[in-house]
Amino acid sequence: MGVCAALFLLALASPIRGERIKDIVDVQGVRSNPLTGIGLVTGLAGTGDTTLLSRQMLTNVLRDLGLVLSPTDLNGKSVAVVMVTAELGPFDREGSRIDVDVSTLGEATSLQGAMLLATPLRGLDGQVYAVAQGGVSIGGWSASGNQASAARNHQTVGRIPDGAIVEKSELAIFIEQVAGQRYLTLTLRNNDFTTAQRISDAINQAFAGSTIVLDAGAVRVTVPGNVTQQGIVGFLDEITKKDVTVDMPATVVINERTGTIVVGENVGISAVAISQGGLVVKVKESAQVSQPVAPFSDAGRTEVIPETTLGITEQNAYLMPVSKAVTVSDLAKALNAIGASPRDLIAIFNALKKAGALQAKLVIM
Repeated sequence: MGVCAALFLLALASPIRGERIKDIVDVQGVRSNPLTGIGLVTGLAGTGDTTLLSRQMLTNVLRDLGLVLSPTDLNGKSVAVVMVTAELGPFDREGSRIDVDVSTLGEATSLQGAMLLATPLRGLDGQVYAVAQGGVSIGGWSASGNQASAARNHQTVGRIPDGAIVEKSELAIFIEQVAGQRYLTLTLRNNDFTTAQRISDAINQAFAGSTIVLDAGAVRVTVPGNVTQQGIVGFLDEITKKDVTVDMPATVVINERTGTIVVGENVGISAVAISQGGLVVKVKESAQVSQPVAPFSDAGRTEVIPETTLGITEQNAYLMPVSKAVTVSDLAKALNAIGASPRDLIAIFNALKKAGALQAKLVIM
């Protein structure tokens, strides 16, 4: 794995900047709901299904239209059975439209030119919340001949923008009523006690005594009594526009498969000495032809004998002292000074953690 195959992200020290509360929290109760359905697409140019399931579904559709046929009467590859999925938003009401994703279930090889027939979309409770229908967009194309083919993008998954009409809404309820008081809960997207306390302090500056930190992931806000039902949205907008400084825990994330290393802002290392070096092993495979010669004899045979040449050299390894680094910038300079490659960096971080010199949480993906 070379340097170009790895991404070593080290955020240099910069002035502290606040983030809006609305960008780092979710309001408890404001969530979407998944919808699913099994549908049938038509209009495929010979890239559809020939399975019994697709023929049976097409038969059912035709019977609803007054045509009584048997699945054995239908053939061809112009239809395909698909899985249809969508997300019902927390404030999507009857008559509004939502996007739909379509993916093949059978042997169809492309959804190019597909038209989805009316498909009911159900929630996990089994009720129909939307109906999907329309032309499928795959954002690409495919073409093939007898000896060659070409395609752009994935051909068996598509999308229908605004492809479903909401038939039944499931509006979010985010205000709790307890003993005559109204509450709403802000849940942090990244749990942290310090950030939760800063959110509470920022809101209390405008509405004294209105918040309480439940834990590292939630802050409960009391809606003041002078805020009317119609003013709750304005109140929520006011408190979530405030800026707070997000506290980032010291963390190093390593993806060994891709060589990606992400180092948090507060990561530091204690004073250590690091040796960076190793063995270089070169292996060469070759083939030697053996031609035995025996006077007055034809018993010898010509043979191809594989031969392996193995060479091992040891690079110079230096024990290099690294002073205590307290910022990401210092840490980057210290590691770059020893000429560490991405693979070396992964090994170094693992060794630093084992030695107790890495003052951060090490996460291996």
